[in-house]
Amino acid sequence: MKASIPSELHTKEIQSDPLSDDLVEELYDEAEAEDNSGAAFDATPIIFKLDDGVCGDRLDKVIARLIPQFSRSRLQQWIAGGHVSVDGQVGRSKMTVLGGEQVVVCPQSAPEDHAYLPEAMALDIVFEDKAMLVINKPAGLVVHPAAGNWSGTLLNGLLHHFPAIGGVPRAGIVHRLDKDTSGLMVVAKSLEAQTDLVRQLQARTVKREYWALVWGKPNLTGTIELPMARHPRDRIKMAVSESPSAKPALTHFKRLAVGALDGKAVSLVECRLETGRTHQIRVHMAHLGFPLVGDVLYGKQHLASIFGRQALQARRLGLMHPIKHKECSWEVGMAADFAELLVRSGIVVDG
Repeated sequence: MKASIPSELHTKEIQSDPLSDDLVEELYDEAEAEDNSGAAFDATPIIFKLDDGVCGDRLDKVIARLIPQFSRSRLQQWIAGGHVSVDGQVGRSKMTVLGGEQVVVCPQSAPEDHAYLPEAMALDIVFEDKAMLVINKPAGLVVHPAAGNWSGTLLNGLLHHFPAIGGVPRAGIVHRLDKDTSGLMVVAKSLEAQTDLVRQLQARTVKREYWALVWGKPNLTGTIELPMARHPRDRIKMAVSESPSAKPALTHFKRLAVGALDGKAVSLVECRLETGRTHQIRVHMAHLGFPLVGDVLYGKQHLASIFGRQALQARRLGLMHPIKHKECSWEVGMAADFAELLVRSGIVVDG
């Protein structure tokens, strides 16, 4: 007889995301960010009595079967920390159970359990109404909680600025910018607005224009239509790929000006996205042989110290208002550090 889950076993209800997987994929690409649904951590002890079917099994394996909502590694950490008892005694992962024992598991929070909490922070809000916000994100700000950044993200700031946004999946975030990319982002304040913006992104009608400073001198104009997927050997990176898992990626670019840094040619390039793959501009330009200045992941490692981040800014954003159905557009000036970099390179631009 197999061990059964007792009726008193506490489990959390998993909320479903009203956006379809296909739509979410278009925005969050390879599902990098986990959606923890914003549920508060529950430390209620989990108590159950083992039946005879588990006789001879290891404690950690039994617990992993009975409370699958927690990972086995997390359960093993709780056991090692003395937070699991067997008949009143501290349990050990490799101890053999016989059946009939009472097990008490005291859940312990992890950093990700507190990821969806409001945090006061200064937000550079370019536009806001009842349906949405447009934010000028500074470089260094992570958009969505993930491993290594469970707090201090844009999502935390949005929850503080507009608490009701917590009722919208991912706090209304419909697309992301890399941590070290500055510029414009749109955030939905209601499910209706979010669904409409998601569909606009899927239909490729949202206008997203970036300025990038790249090493070298690319053609005056060009279109890069090369599918992308996870790098086969480095899971942190993306890559141009012909694998079955690769997804379409389309970038248009135009060279705006040419300068020099450290005696080497650089170009200011305007990039227009039709798709929104993770690191798309960085990967596409590097693939052509023109990596972004300051990009340590895809660029020239020995020149990384010239600029403290990838030289990339989301400069213009255009879309149809999700409720009023009127065309809207916004433009921001260059971030201060990017503007100073252009001066150093001898490139003069307006704004």
